[in-house]
Amino acid sequence: MKQYIINAPQLQSLSKRLSSFAVTVICWVMWGYLLYPIITVINWLRGDYDVINEMRWFGGYKSLLELLQIYVGTLIVLGIMWIAWILLRKLRRQQVLPAAEKIVTDDEIATFYHVETEQIRHFRKQQNVTVFFDEHGQIIRLK
Repeated sequence: MKQYIINAPQLQSLSKRLSSFAVTVICWVMWGYLLYPIITVINWLRGDYDVINEMRWFGGYKSLLELLQIYVGTLIVLGIMWIAWILLRKLRRQQVLPAAEKIVTDDEIATFYHVETEQIRHFRKQQNVTVFFDEHGQIIRLK
């Protein structure tokens, strides 16, 4: 099996791994929070007596409708934020970045990736190039 960079978490910094874990936990907690009332209603309709008492305690069907209004409002706000994010990304992508005007030479590419300039020129003419990495993310061979 080929080892792709996405399957090599040791190439990520500790802060990226921790932030990714934190975002994952937050998303699962939010998902559970949104599903809990639906599970409660399903159990209530099935006749689970513990859930029936809980529904009475929290106000019954009326409180469920109030929660559904809050959920729908939350989903609308999230949808608007998502569409705004997409539009901002699209507008930002159209701007020309200052670094885009710089032309990078083969010598600079070879120096950056620690390969020979002749290899870069040779592989530019090829249709397919396979790049092999070591466990630290450095290029070790081109094929």
